[in-house]
Amino acid sequence: MGGFDEVPAGIDARVPSVARMYDYYLGGKDNFASDREAAEKMIEIGRQMGNDTRQIARANRAFLGRAVTMLAKAGVHQFIDLGAGLPTQDNVHQVARRHVPDARVVYVDNDPIVLIHARALLGGDPDVITVQGDVMNPDAIFDDPQVTGHLDLTRPFAVLMVAVLHFVVDDADAARITATVRDRLVPGGHLVLSHIYEGNAADDVAEASQRIYRKTAPGGLARRGLAQISGFFDGMDLLPPGVVPVADWDARTPPESVDLVRAGILAGVARAR
Repeated sequence: MGGFDEVPAGIDARVPSVARMYDYYLGGKDNFASDREAAEKMIEIGRQMGNDTRQIARANRAFLGRAVTMLAKAGVHQFIDLGAGLPTQDNVHQVARRHVPDARVVYVDNDPIVLIHARALLGGDPDVITVQGDVMNPDAIFDDPQVTGHLDLTRPFAVLMVAVLHFVVDDADAARITATVRDRLVPGGHLVLSHIYEGNAADDVAEASQRIYRKTAPGGLARRGLAQISGFFDGMDLLPPGVVPVADWDARTPPESVDLVRAGILAGVARAR
């Protein structure tokens, strides 16, 4: 079970949160009954499609760790995690510091509970900050004095958009956001991105998922295919193994074949020119 002992001021516990649902998928306890109920419905939908929603969520989290490890080993010292979600095991700064002790990280989210938990956990770490920001307005994030004071954005940095963009339902908005991120990256910077992939999901199954996520703050879940997701890296150098299911993403041992039929999450990492 799990769950919060009390509801923080200003939070409507009756409204499911995508961050707290994800926490539940990962086996966390920072969630309310409404989050668990919505998440269980999604788990059942996944089961009907032959997918394990929790396993996919864990694979997505593992992708984040592998990508950050690769970048840190390559010498990336600065990271901006957009839509960071609730703190869990192996957060970005923990993974990066295994290879880059002086790594500096900015966690960004617009969920009040995420901000409360992240600041409580990371408040004493001078190389890590948490700022309130909305992925719908990335320029405001990059121009935030807290961000520019913490990172040197004239030098290479990585932007992480892991399991975030599918909550931007409008295709034009998603294209605008990623274009802005790409424009703000300097040569040698990186974009790390994962996104729900509709695959062969039937229309009725997709609509059932939509009904659940319409009750969350984003108001829905985008249905996008491989071409659209790959397009978010336009103008960048896509790193091996390309855009593949999260469980198959590993720059050290690219998969011989991948399943692009079954619904799940696709992921990729690209370098700015």
